[in-house]
Formats: sequence, structure tokens, C-alpha cells
Amino acid sequence: MGADGEQIGIIATRKALDMARDKKLDLVVVAPTAKPPVCKIMDYGKYKYEAVKRAKEAKKKQSVITVKEIRMSPNIDTHDLEVKARQAVDFFSSGDRVKVSVRFRGREMNHTEIGRQVLEKFAALTNHAGVIDKKPNMEGRNMVMFMSPNSEQ
Repeated sequence: MGADGEQIGIIATRKALDMARDKKLDLVVVAPTAKPPVCKIMDYGKYKYEAVKRAKEAKKKQSVITVKEIRMSPNIDTHDLEVKARQAVDFFSSGDRVKVSVRFRGREMNHTEIGRQVLEKFAALTNHAGVIDKKPNMEGRNMVMFMSPNSEQ
């Protein structure tokens, strides 16, 4: 392919190099695995610069979602639960996902339904700001629930 985009066709490598040298440009192999290999006459420095520029632009548009964790115990007090819920609402307002976990210790493992009730209360307190992504389930000694910010905000 020529410098201005026109198709040249199948030519010898030596002739293609001479054509590139005449135009003071580079002969760049675009598709080396093709039969025959596809080459293009272009300014390689300009090509590399534009590729870096495109990569920076794509990185700028990409948003990073962080996951914040809130830990509780099954016998958490009402006020403490409200404080944790306010903290989660702050996380939602900054666009973060929240992992809410209840840790069971010792004999508390026999009463996992209490932990599920705590997580349901937590979800009820934060339902105006966040929605449940992953329902509460056991992961070892922890019961875990994932929430993300409402799309309405």
C-alpha cells in the first residue's frame, strides 16, 4: 500500500524499499503472517506517535470502579448498623461498589440466619442509594453481599 493509501499490488521487496526511500518514508510490515506479507509505506515515527496518542485517549475515557468493604458481626447494634449504612451511601455517591460482609466466630456459625437478617436490614437502609448485585451467600466464615450505586444518581 502506498503512502497516500492506494493499492500498489504484489511487488518485490527490493522495489518496495526503493519506492519508500524515494518518498523518504519507511516500509512497514502490517501483516507478516499473511501470504504474501502486507506492507505499507508510511512515516513510522508519526505512526508510533499516533498509536500512543490513541492509547492515552482510550485510557482517559476508561473509568476505574473500586470495591470498598464494610465488615460487621451478626450481633451488631442498630446505631452501629446505621453508621455503616451511611458510610456505604458515601461510597455509592463517589461511584464505588460495596462488599458487605458479616463475620461469624465460634458458635455464631450455627445461626447464619441472623447474619442474613443483618444484611437485609443493611440493604433496606441503603436502598435509596444502592442496589444489590449479588445476594448474600456464605464464603467460608463470612456471609458476603455485593452492592453497587443506583443508576439514577
